[in-house]
Amino acid sequence: MRLVIQRVTRAAVRVGGKALADIGPGLLVLVGVGRGDGPTEAEWLAGKVHHLRIFEDGQGKMNLSLAQVGGEVLVVPQFTLYGDASKGRRPSWAGAAPPEEATRSVDDFASALEALGASVKRGSFREHMEVELVNDGPVTILLES
Repeated sequence: MRLVIQRVTRAAVRVGGKALADIGPGLLVLVGVGRGDGPTEAEWLAGKVHHLRIFEDGQGKMNLSLAQVGGEVLVVPQFTLYGDASKGRRPSWAGAAPPEEATRSVDDFASALEALGASVKRGSFREHMEVELVNDGPVTILLES
């Protein structure tokens, strides 16, 4: 699995021009699922995201985690994180998991975050989404299982 984690002051997802989910301060997590990824990867990454110290403490240092600040999480599936453009000019999606497998893994990831106590909202799988965010910092972290 590949994650792009962005610390945000707010983020939202729309499908067909209609609001699907929105959050206040917290994390926007774009989730790509590779072939063979499953519950083990989803659970490990959820723990990593929940305890990643990327929020500022009283001295302005990144010492606090989502678990400590109680922010929200917006989980957005994004198979294009597995786009391989190393050859030619059109990306190959061969490394991305099939939709049914990816849907399960993204759900496992979001559910694992919820089990840790995070307030999670979700984007929609296999939809054209409009994602809006205000990156706080900016802080953007890449994680891979």
